[in-house]
Amino acid sequence: MDRISAAALLLPETFRGAGGDDITLRLSMIWSQMKAPLIVPLLRISVHICLVMSIMLFIERLYMGIVIVLVRIFGRKPDVRYKYEPIKEDAELGNFVYPMVLVQIPMFNEREVYKLSIGAACCLTWPSDRLIIQVLDDSTDTVIKGMVEKECQRWASKGINIKYEIRDNRSGYKAGALKEGLKRNYAKDCDYVAILDADFQPESDFLFRSIPFLHHNPELALVQARWKFVNSNECLMTRMQEMSLDYHFTVEQEVGSSTYAFFGFNGTAGIWRIAAINEAGGWKDRTTVEDMDLAVRASLKGWKFVYLGDLQVKNELPSTFKAYRYQQHRWSCGPANLFRKMAMEIIRNNKVSLWKKVYVIYSFFLVRKIVAHIITFIFYCVVLPTTVLVPEVEVPVWGCVYIPCIITVLNSYGTPRSIHLMAYWILFENVMSLHRTKATFVGLFETNRCNEWVVTEKLGNALKAKGAGKVPKKPRFRFGERFHTLELAVGCYLVFCGLYDIFFGKNHFYLYLFLQATAFFILGFGYVGTIVPQS
Repeated sequence: MDRISAAALLLPETFRGAGGDDITLRLSMIWSQMKAPLIVPLLRISVHICLVMSIMLFIERLYMGIVIVLVRIFGRKPDVRYKYEPIKEDAELGNFVYPMVLVQIPMFNEREVYKLSIGAACCLTWPSDRLIIQVLDDSTDTVIKGMVEKECQRWASKGINIKYEIRDNRSGYKAGALKEGLKRNYAKDCDYVAILDADFQPESDFLFRSIPFLHHNPELALVQARWKFVNSNECLMTRMQEMSLDYHFTVEQEVGSSTYAFFGFNGTAGIWRIAAINEAGGWKDRTTVEDMDLAVRASLKGWKFVYLGDLQVKNELPSTFKAYRYQQHRWSCGPANLFRKMAMEIIRNNKVSLWKKVYVIYSFFLVRKIVAHIITFIFYCVVLPTTVLVPEVEVPVWGCVYIPCIITVLNSYGTPRSIHLMAYWILFENVMSLHRTKATFVGLFETNRCNEWVVTEKLGNALKAKGAGKVPKKPRFRFGERFHTLELAVGCYLVFCGLYDIFFGKNHFYLYLFLQATAFFILGFGYVGTIVPQS
């Protein structure tokens, strides 16, 4: 009771003073009556569940680390596992020895970057009569539509076989556009399709380095290239993104490619065998991750994928917090929703091995797409701070210190140059896990925002252009755009738990709690990422 009475000192003044002592006493009595029979057991169960999930994530990270080491030691490179040689020219067949390739560039109001992707695609080295560039413009801004069409006409006047395609509506969003593009008569003559989002800029030899894998290995359906971020040094937020995505490509994609020849298609910078797309049922818009959906369905048909880590395609990271939040919602909600829709289909499939099904369901979906998000927020930002208020529940040191530290060290493999930023990365990822966890549950339970699709904003050279002109006006924000109540609320809770730990606790978690609260406040007040001035 003394601890509860002391804790009451942390309550606001309005609860104390004249008549306030009665309120404080009542609150203390309610807490004491609920604590033993309800709070303690629930928190203890939560701790045990979180520890189990932590072990699952730890084993998964350790497994991937071991696989990567073995791949490096034994030199299991793609050109060793699969036949690879340049396509040889034939005097009789001429250019017909080269397969027909379609390059699809889906767009939606891409004012700042449309020239980059179109220009890069039109500069690809490949026989001109065996290559078709297809720009799929779903823009709703008529001015931007005119600009994109004019750019396509400019390249067409240079002899490039480029097609400008539009639709009456945005049904199916990106998946719908890609699906409609493949229905064109000229597309039906193509063997492979390369997909490039509007900000992606492949090198000119992109096709010559990737197509031979598909051409000489009929069991392969997909060649995925690695992303190279042109604006990773723009701000601290883009550096954090680079660290997360570098681990994804360097470890997760490489492990999937080297072991089960399966990984999630990244939606861009990849080349598909069109026959595999058709056999898998084509593009579907039932989730916000149409790329992953197609990859899973093609894999269940027995097709294999290969990841080329040394084939890099330049692209842009979202540099505004608003754009990044929308992107992370889509990337977290979509996989969870797809898991809900496809779990039984994967289990019942008889074309792939049992171990591959276990890998897809457990490692790919459950641990990486669901557990990883939930454990990061629930354990480190809710359960662990709450144990400060309930000293009867203890968290073992191995669960709250050793395992997280080892996982962090393993994550640093992807971006060695940023290892000095690991502390910032941990705090940043914990904050973002709030949105990822929320999005994961939205996907699992198919609530209102399940199929929300917001195209990630790309800035291109917009900031440089604005910076070269007159000094812009002071940025104006709506309250909901600059101040984020969820982050601020969690930050306040962590501060409360930290203060309680200093005065009455015994866990000594307050240093972590204050640092994590600071991160929540920084993101909650919108002081992260690039702030785009409005002229």
